[in-house]
Amino acid sequence: MRQASWYARFAKSTAHFCGRPRVFTMAVGTIIVWVLTGPLFGFSDTWQLVINTGTTIITFLMVFLIQNTQNRDTEAIQLKLDELIRATQGAHNALMDLEELEEDRLDAFKLKYQALAAAARVRLAQGDLDTDTPEP
Repeated sequence: MRQASWYARFAKSTAHFCGRPRVFTMAVGTIIVWVLTGPLFGFSDTWQLVINTGTTIITFLMVFLIQNTQNRDTEAIQLKLDELIRATQGAHNALMDLEELEEDRLDAFKLKYQALAAAARVRLAQGDLDTDTPEP
């Protein structure tokens, strides 16, 4: 198996670390210290610029790190779902890799499954089971 890139390892560990309660507490503490130093610096433009610049830089960088982590997590989940579909008897293999389809094709699948769900609800209301395979 291929070793994860330094960026992937860095993004994952940083996102994991930043999601901890103590990091949130540190961020709140930083804001409190900043607010309390306001009178000391006369609520100057520089005092405001410090927090604005700091939070902007951190937010900018975190967006990329979190997006990288989310992309990998989403791809892993999609692959696991594809494997469940592939391994399940009676499942529709055409549903694998749906996230790669164009919007109109995806909408067509959605309409088909909405119709199947509506029909199943009608059967349930009539006392029938809802465990069949929707093959004709």
